[in-house]
Amino acid sequence: MSDLPTKAQVLDWISEHPTQTSKRDIAKAFGVKGAARIDLKRLLKSLEDEGKLEKRRKTYRDPDGLPPVTVLTMMAPDANGDLFARPMEWHGEGPEPRILYLPRTADAALGAGDRILGRLTEVKDEDHRYEARLIRKIAASPRHTLGIYRKGAEGGRIVPIDKGSDKEWHVSPGHALDAKDGELVEAEQAGPRGRMGLPAARIVQRLGDPSAPRSVSLIAIHQHGIPNVFPKEVLEYADAAKPQGLKGREDLRDLPLVTIDPADARDHDDAVYAHADEDPKNEGGHVVWVAIADVAAYVRPGSPLDREARSRGNSTYFPDRVVPMLPDRLSGDLCSLHEGVPRAVIAVRMRFDAGGAKVDHTFHRGLMRSAASLTYEDVQQAMDGAPGDKAGPLMDDVIAPLYAAYDALRTARARRQPLELDLPERRIILDDDGQVQSVAFRDRLDAHKLIEEFMVAANVAAGETLTEKKTPLLFRVHEEPSPEKLEALREVAKASGYGLAKGQVLRTADLNRLLEQAAGSDTAELINLSTLRSMTQAYYAPQNFGHFGLALKTYAHFTSPIRRYADLIVHRALITAHGWGNDGLSESEIEEIEATAKHISDTERRSMAAERDTIDRYLAAYLSDRVGTEEAGRISGIARFGVFVKLDESGADGLVPIRSLGNEFFHHDPETQTLMGADSGREIALGQRVLARLVEAVPITGGLMLELLEIEGEGMGGGARPGRGSKRRGKPGGGPVRRKPGQAKARSDATKKKSARKVVRKRK
Repeated sequence: MSDLPTKAQVLDWISEHPTQTSKRDIAKAFGVKGAARIDLKRLLKSLEDEGKLEKRRKTYRDPDGLPPVTVLTMMAPDANGDLFARPMEWHGEGPEPRILYLPRTADAALGAGDRILGRLTEVKDEDHRYEARLIRKIAASPRHTLGIYRKGAEGGRIVPIDKGSDKEWHVSPGHALDAKDGELVEAEQAGPRGRMGLPAARIVQRLGDPSAPRSVSLIAIHQHGIPNVFPKEVLEYADAAKPQGLKGREDLRDLPLVTIDPADARDHDDAVYAHADEDPKNEGGHVVWVAIADVAAYVRPGSPLDREARSRGNSTYFPDRVVPMLPDRLSGDLCSLHEGVPRAVIAVRMRFDAGGAKVDHTFHRGLMRSAASLTYEDVQQAMDGAPGDKAGPLMDDVIAPLYAAYDALRTARARRQPLELDLPERRIILDDDGQVQSVAFRDRLDAHKLIEEFMVAANVAAGETLTEKKTPLLFRVHEEPSPEKLEALREVAKASGYGLAKGQVLRTADLNRLLEQAAGSDTAELINLSTLRSMTQAYYAPQNFGHFGLALKTYAHFTSPIRRYADLIVHRALITAHGWGNDGLSESEIEEIEATAKHISDTERRSMAAERDTIDRYLAAYLSDRVGTEEAGRISGIARFGVFVKLDESGADGLVPIRSLGNEFFHHDPETQTLMGADSGREIALGQRVLARLVEAVPITGGLMLELLEIEGEGMGGGARPGRGSKRRGKPGGGPVRRKPGQAKARSDATKKKSARKVVRKRK
């Protein structure tokens, strides 16, 4: 082409070829050569002056368009389950364009707030202007913050509530959303650094009084991005659901299945029943039924309910509220096995021999009617000889056979040797106003263990059946500890005077022996905590890698589809495997099962973090009235920047900053998990008993600051505090032993070399 293109032709070319928009590309496309290039340059400049093109470096683009590769922020799925994104930068005059994200099967699972580098394709005649494909996920950065708004003369600032974060954000007057001074707000970054070098932010939501008791869990919900409001379409879909009838189901209503739950349980999704096996070939054996609410009958693949449940991944539990995976119409009604009401279930019938070994099992899709809704306390009191009005009539035919079967399964458990951690669970008890009334230990009754053992057996049965039938499913995977974490545990055990076998394939039985050695001693909690920390985190996967902690080869979550999406997938897989209906696993679910596993593993971790943060804040609020008091505890962590102490009474963890330990320099040895004073030779190690003063308790962040007063009865100044025994090591005159820095590591290295020489001699 020898003639110069028209302006319309240039604009059409740039629109159709967004990656070829340099002057050189345009000239080549229209055959513009030689002196004509000067005329083309003038034409492009004219389009730029008219505002129809924007020059960026050496390329031209539509100023009301987006570049072909750009950074995007993911939004939450819409009512149809579609994922849309918004551009991080938008300089056009009109509203920012809608961008539909099109994931590929191998792409990483994305959630609201995630940032990606995306490749855009402009589309026409759609309700969105662009479609995006993932190039790569961008590491998270502090684009959002939750904090306290402090009003100023020119706008204000936001003080983050994140523990350990001291970076404030500046809010200009136009971005304050009329927030009041001291109000809890959610904000997002609004641009580069602004006034006084602080990052600029805009308030996107006002959350009210941060000191209100009910704000504690609300802070965690917003901070971790947990969806807590069901879209209207989802609620309407749930409200339209009708109870399932007997059609296509086995009639299990004559079985005296009972639910056993906490006294404050809002839903009842599992029921149990046991009786002696009448098969003469299985003398002394037991038959155990576990029936689970048939959630799959109501939550169909691809439905609004299903999309919302997958997005949430699981329910999240706080001391004052629950953020459920499913609306209450299902979780609290149709899928709750209420006493005396027919309810749809998927049940497993398992036979065990007298020693607790499983003989066989079968799955059934049926309709049951709960004989009673019992609490753990009801059942335990009945077995302890004091049955109440509700449990009494069920004692002989229901409760006693359940415990007889449990005794057999407990025998099998002892042979299997799952990890037997003894870590009492603390419970935050709130009063009617939402204030922390007390911190207590949860009771650990045989009734709890009974239900747990039956649920484990049912989960194993589900995994085995689906594996045998070659049906895709999600396994619950717990891999063995890494060598590095085991070595750290070995160091803690050694420092406490115990041993952990080395140079062999680790089994849970080996860890149980370590826990038994420490049982009843002052170091029992430390050894249990250190063992827990050495474990890898469990996750979901379509591949079976076994469950180390439970010492099981095959394990899948089947027993809680009301609160875990993984269990719903397993229920659908069972429906498909048995040919029970058209509400089993869909083809698209099977194709995306890897992404689903990753997503729900992430949502589970998100919930755990939110629950942990909430407990920390409640504990800080509980202890805020005790600032200045002395608290007994034990060193639970050693870091370069300080010491972590777990307080005995509340179980709260507080930080002792290293700067508060004295004027001397402390050497941190990560291998032996110790701090050693350069001048005094004082050694601070895991598990040591301490007395600490509570210096600071900040409910809004959950942070606790402590000051060490004593270590193992010895005052921090080198002498024992008045009235307390002194455990001094070293010279008779008192004072700690002076050691050279790094001496602990040298001892450790020497031991390793000695062990290595022994191995060499043995091999020879």
